[in-house]
Amino acid sequence: MLPSDHFVMMYNELFKMLEERSHHDLQTYWKRISRLQESILGPYIERSGLQGMYDYWAHIIEEENCEAEMSITDEYFEFRMLRCPSLSKNLDNDAGLFELYCDHCAGWVEPLLQKYGYHLVYDMISRSEPVCVMRVYRESGRAKKFAAGARLLAQPYHNEEQP
Repeated sequence: MLPSDHFVMMYNELFKMLEERSHHDLQTYWKRISRLQESILGPYIERSGLQGMYDYWAHIIEEENCEAEMSITDEYFEFRMLRCPSLSKNLDNDAGLFELYCDHCAGWVEPLLQKYGYHLVYDMISRSEPVCVMRVYRESGRAKKFAAGARLLAQPYHNEEQP
């Protein structure tokens, strides 16, 4: 089994390789991972909607040793990463950080959330700081309003048609 330090660095290098071949290959990979997420995150959403998302990411905080805060309202679920362990490890990686590394989070969950009728806003804030804010809205108008104030939106598919 790969230790987490090596695992995230392996992903970083895989993303670089796929992007070097073509941006489409990288997008295809993220979409395939998203389909796998259907069997993991999907049941939480089906069972409890926004609360299910909260329950799922509470487990992720513990499992991945994240420094994060979460909140839930009638309108949205928010996951606020205070220190991303994955990006932190890759920033300390002498092989260099893949410039779109942070986009993979949105790339993996956005298609799934859309399938259930939710609207993702992923403010990465910076590609070189291990902090970000993910909000999942019930209504697209509210999502667009929040997105207007974002510093750096994740755009994993760069204007491509969504799956």
